[in-house]
Amino acid sequence: MNGKIVSRADVSALGERLRKAGQRIVFANGCFDLLHVGHIRYLEGAREQGDVLVVGVNSDRSVRQLKGEGRPLLPEDARAELLAVMECVDYVVIFDELTAENVLRELKPAVHCKGTDYTEDTVPEREVIKGWGGRVVITGDAKGHSTRDVLVRIAGLKNVEK
Repeated sequence: MNGKIVSRADVSALGERLRKAGQRIVFANGCFDLLHVGHIRYLEGAREQGDVLVVGVNSDRSVRQLKGEGRPLLPEDARAELLAVMECVDYVVIFDELTAENVLRELKPAVHCKGTDYTEDTVPEREVIKGWGGRVVITGDAKGHSTRDVLVRIAGLKNVEK
């Protein structure tokens, strides 16, 4: 497995080590079921908020609960590996809950980034991050990209030869 992918059990120690080294930790999370340009812009925007970007990836079980049957398209290990090869991503961790609250409590980042489909008031984890003086930042471009839209386009393709 890629060296950037950390186990859930190691998240707390990772956060402690990075903070002791004076690194400003940024956390971003999502399902990342079918990587698209909206994800790239979100993660690049998140990376600009600090020194180290840790990305939380929803487990297969939690994606099914959030998105429904037939999802995820790619298994959690594949989604984590795709994110880990991105230059802007420093670490990736898979989590099983529906929100990132517990991972945030373990990592204790300075910044929690969410995409533009959220506002600071609608981020589910906003109170958790504020608990130790962290802040929420909305990053990426306007929500004009989604895995759902890509799937609809794929389903609508007829007679694809190549």
